[in-house]
Amino acid sequence: MPPHPAASAEQTRVETYEQLAGEVLTVPARLGRTRLVAVDGPSGAGKSLFAAHLADALAAATGQRPPLVHTDDLLDGWADQLTFWPRLENDVLAPLRHGRPGAYRRYDWRREAFDPRPVPVPVAPVLILEGVTAARAAVRPELSLAVFVTAPPALRLARALRRDGEQILPELRRWHGIEQEHHRTDGTRAAADVVVDGAAVEPDPGGAGPAFDPRLHFLRLP
Repeated sequence: MPPHPAASAEQTRVETYEQLAGEVLTVPARLGRTRLVAVDGPSGAGKSLFAAHLADALAAATGQRPPLVHTDDLLDGWADQLTFWPRLENDVLAPLRHGRPGAYRRYDWRREAFDPRPVPVPVAPVLILEGVTAARAAVRPELSLAVFVTAPPALRLARALRRDGEQILPELRRWHGIEQEHHRTDGTRAAADVVVDGAAVEPDPGGAGPAFDPRLHFLRLP
């Protein structure tokens, strides 16, 4: 599969998830004993699928699947898009920084409340943090790898509506504006170690589900 045309203006490199997993394991841990990998980018870009494939590749390489934390699970509803971070810091990052396991409560978007059962986050060689603002400036000194996944706006919108339904469109449009402004002021993409063509991560928004493609299409590798 050729890279998306959006990649044409930038240097493009193709690797496999297996190769990227191997590179992650060679980078020093900066969050205590844990290599923190942040997968950021706008909604609908393909972050969750990318993170899952990378977790699979790391599991194959080490025999241990890394914990994967989605920032959407930490949000206290739509209005908490940027302000959830202290919850992540106190419950997950701070314990891991000191070599202790963390835990968090997952937000139930249907009930509009946090589940009382904690989700454990063990001390592991790698932790993948996925979601909008996951690679924000506040955590960059502790990141072993910062990934920014991008895709054309029309494709991202189609994916989000297919996943969550047309009823979320008013909130989604507000969300898009906030995340765009955050990424601009935070310089998230410019600070990323890897920029990934999300159109290649999930190429068929109208199908029953994309076949797994082990290749990664990097728009830029600084």
